[in-house]
Order: sequence, then structure tokens, then C-alpha cells
Amino acid sequence: MGEHGIGGLHCLVSGRVQGVCFRAETQAQAARLGLTGWVRNLADSRVEVQAFGPTVALEELRTWLKKGPPQAHVLKLDCEPVTYREYNDFRVERTPANIGSV
Repeated sequence: MGEHGIGGLHCLVSGRVQGVCFRAETQAQAARLGLTGWVRNLADSRVEVQAFGPTVALEELRTWLKKGPPQAHVLKLDCEPVTYREYNDFRVERTPANIGSV
């Protein structure tokens, strides 16, 4: 991701991040920042996030993901830049059924 312009960010969040409103709060943060993309629970208890938009906003989301909502306890955050994709909004997606051990 460059300092200016738009980009994409893929993150995996580990810790106590399911059952604590992490997805809904991530969706709200992303919408507040003007980002698009999605968030979902994974079968291995992590949360996966793909967000797209202004790189400054993506960095703000990354900073927020390090802590998450008050009920969460983030132990690890792994993020990497990804190619920008066009989405209409930021949504909560279903847990993929075909995810076993990652």
C-alpha cells in the first residue's frame, strides 16, 4: 500500500474475537472510515477481514483491529496488502463451510 491513493488490506485476527461483536463493530468502523469489503468468522476461531479504500483509512482500520471492541482480546493481528477490488459496501459474510484447518 502506498501512502496515498487507494488499496486493499487482508487481515487475520486471533484471540477472543468471536462471540464479542467483533464482526459488527468492524463493519461499523469500516463504514465510518468509508471502506468497502467484508469481515467473517473462520472455523478456526479467527476473524478474517478484507477492506478496500483510501490507504489512510485502511491504516486506521488496522490500528483499530489491533484492539477491537471492548469485549475482545486480540492476541495477534496479521495483515498484508492486497490488490484493490470494487465492493459496494462493507458487509458481514458467513463463515465459509469448506474451511477446515488453515
